Amino acid sequence: MNTPVEVARGVWRIADTCAVYLLVDPAAPEGERDAVAIDFGSGLALDHLAALGIRRITDVLMTHHHRDQAQGLPLAAGHGARIHVPPVERELFDRVDEMWTTRQLDNDYNLRQDRFSLLEPVPVDAVVPEYRELEAAGVRLRVLPTPGHTIGSVSYLLDRDDERIAFCGDLIYAPGKVWSLAATQWSYTQNEGPAMTVLSAHILIAESVTRLAPSHGDVMEDAAVALDALARTMQEYVDSRRSYPWDLQARLDDPFVALTPHLLLNRTSMSCSYVLLSETGEALIIDYGYDMTTGLVPGQERAARRPWLASLPALRRDHGVTHISVALPTHYHDDHIAGMPLLREVEGTELWIPENVAPVMADPWREDLPCQWYDPISADRVLALGEPVRWNEYTITPHPQPGHTLYAVAYELEVDELTVVFTGDQQEGLGGRDGRRDIMNYQYRNLFRLGDYGQSAALYRRLAPGLLASGHWEPRWVDDAYLDYLAESAELVDTLHHRLLPLDDIAIGPDGQAARLLPYRRRAHIGDELEYTVEVRNPLPHRAVARLAPLLPIGWRSSQPEFELELDPREEAAVQFIVTPSTGGRRRRIAVDVTIGDLRLGQHAEALVEIEKS
Repeated sequence: MNTPVEVARGVWRIADTCAVYLLVDPAAPEGERDAVAIDFGSGLALDHLAALGIRRITDVLMTHHHRDQAQGLPLAAGHGARIHVPPVERELFDRVDEMWTTRQLDNDYNLRQDRFSLLEPVPVDAVVPEYRELEAAGVRLRVLPTPGHTIGSVSYLLDRDDERIAFCGDLIYAPGKVWSLAATQWSYTQNEGPAMTVLSAHILIAESVTRLAPSHGDVMEDAAVALDALARTMQEYVDSRRSYPWDLQARLDDPFVALTPHLLLNRTSMSCSYVLLSETGEALIIDYGYDMTTGLVPGQERAARRPWLASLPALRRDHGVTHISVALPTHYHDDHIAGMPLLREVEGTELWIPENVAPVMADPWREDLPCQWYDPISADRVLALGEPVRWNEYTITPHPQPGHTLYAVAYELEVDELTVVFTGDQQEGLGGRDGRRDIMNYQYRNLFRLGDYGQSAALYRRLAPGLLASGHWEPRWVDDAYLDYLAESAELVDTLHHRLLPLDDIAIGPDGQAARLLPYRRRAHIGDELEYTVEVRNPLPHRAVARLAPLLPIGWRSSQPEFELELDPREEAAVQFIVTPSTGGRRRRIAVDVTIGDLRLGQHAEALVEIEKS
């Protein structure tokens, strides 16, 4: 049996399937010491507690989800330890069975090592508070995101005896070396993981870490030297697989581009994130999704997405920001809002959300919409459309801007004597560079409607901005010719849809939906009474009776077997009914059969129910 090694006062390293570290409060009396474990391996640490004078392990803190770190967690749970995991990877611990049953295996281009996860779920007590401190067994640790080995990896920083020790998982194995390059390959041809490794190494250097305690490899006494060697070698590796060099250090040092003296663009984020600077020292952010990204990896599960706050130190250092007081979303898509909950939790940032966006963010399962974040995000303040709101010396007005999605706004404000309109993803373009024209960026599942782009073109002409700030593309300086182009493009969009769709006969609309069943997704238990709403629209050019018949799994009950509604042309209406499930299962389907006049649409609208065990 391997003998524990005391690598610092009150810190023991136990060789297992990975190195497991047991930390105690040195001031606690012997015989009364509890410990916190960083990673757990196969659980050998439990065999050493008595010899180390430790009563119990109260908490296990995981650096990442891999099985060599985690396979003993059922023993930890049986021991009574609380299990804490990285936020990005929680589902790979307590719902890992869903990964095993849904993971794409055929024609698979997702190279992440998510299948090096636990074989069965384990209970999770909490996710660790990134960028903040946690205390367990009398030991205080700071949690820092350090992606690279996995997307969700974190490191734990311990200040003890004038040292700062980083328990860094598999970020680094030895000076200039990693435990696995294969683990860093997240997608088929790109370099997201190696590039993130470079950024994480630089971030730990900036944290003045003095020693590194990895999951594989020996404790490193000169952390800065080891991390610098890793950053330099991995940077060379990244550049060897690209057609041009990528200055990753510059992304950390200088992530912002000044559009005006008080308006910055974050050039490192997945979608364009803008920072409005106040003379008070405060900052307001418009859109904040995936900061300091190195690419978008395959897969839509949470473990494939990394919100973090990597650009904020530069914002404070170079632009004098003392507090990020407010964040505003242009729309609800994850690449524009994923980092906002973390901003609120860590920075105390208030989320001001327009009234047409707030309900979708607060209840992402209500409607069948793409690109939504995994969790509800509530508003600290709901903004009325068309109503100016004051933030320090600035006046900001949210205007309705349907098109790219029904639930979107354009923000109007004046900064440095320039009128700027932030348009989100409404149109796609390169600011006219190389003669390439902008494209109207509509997506049908976002509930695009005819007339939307004409509405936004008219809005821009009325506001007369000097600059349109978009969601993914270069800012566009505006002149009359460009406003004319947007109006002409909007007219072309509508004309093409009228030519291609039978809208004069059956005006279902571009999104193909004459009826919707809401909420689209929910969780419930057998015997619950579930209220549903059917929204229906008469697409016919004459008055007609709409017949709506719920279709349920065998044995389930509906409060009403059928509805009849008489609707004028293009009239919309809604009815409610109650569903009572009697059997369990994953993603049980219910539907509504729709007939409007002589138009039989069949089982036109559906919804999904997760029936959980009682």
